[in-house]
Amino acid sequence: MDLLPQLALVPLLLPDWLDPAFIIHNLGNWALWGVAFIIFIECAIFPVLPGDSLLFTVGMFIAMNPPSITFPGMAPWQVLILSCVILTVAAVAGNVAGYWLGHLIGPALFKPREGFWGKVFAPKYVDQTHELLGRYGNRALVLARFVPFVRTFVTLIAGIGRMDFRAFITWTAIGGVLWAVGVTVLGYFLGNVPLIANNIDLVLVLIVLVSVLPMVVEAVLARRRSAAARASES
Repeated sequence: MDLLPQLALVPLLLPDWLDPAFIIHNLGNWALWGVAFIIFIECAIFPVLPGDSLLFTVGMFIAMNPPSITFPGMAPWQVLILSCVILTVAAVAGNVAGYWLGHLIGPALFKPREGFWGKVFAPKYVDQTHELLGRYGNRALVLARFVPFVRTFVTLIAGIGRMDFRAFITWTAIGGVLWAVGVTVLGYFLGNVPLIANNIDLVLVLIVLVSVLPMVVEAVLARRRSAAARASES
């Protein structure tokens, strides 16, 4: 798990075209559909995208009622409901696509290689995600949803491991609803708070840090358990 906190910060280090506010502003009237497409791609195969930050920013923008995320005759709360439905469908559909990609090309995708993509799709993530699935079972599909990179890998590896599709779609749908709706609604209600609206860059950093916190805690606990086991054997 050592690289997860570092990899989760990758989107914040990329060019402006991966900044959530930049994306939404430049997509204009297609902002919601563009964000839905990005969420789909991130959940399916490409983890180096700001999914959490995008959802939060969409909710915040809806509360501000900008031209880019409005629909004629609809109040902001109605736009929020519609956006949550669209973004949830995109997230779950991305996971379904990722499952079948893992089913078909997973072993080739995670083979050892050099460079950036060798770190992103490192074989060790297969073992770590298998461990996550083994420890939490189907619930891992819900827990992993809130962790950048892991939500993509757990979907691919569920496909690689030929996980029962009915169980997969049930639990990934639960996670998709909690994630897409929860983070978007959070942005909607917190977006009008001056302290948050005036410090959106810091808020986006905090979202990423909070997202990886469960995995960091789990990694620390695992190391302590391993050290305790070694001490008891000696």
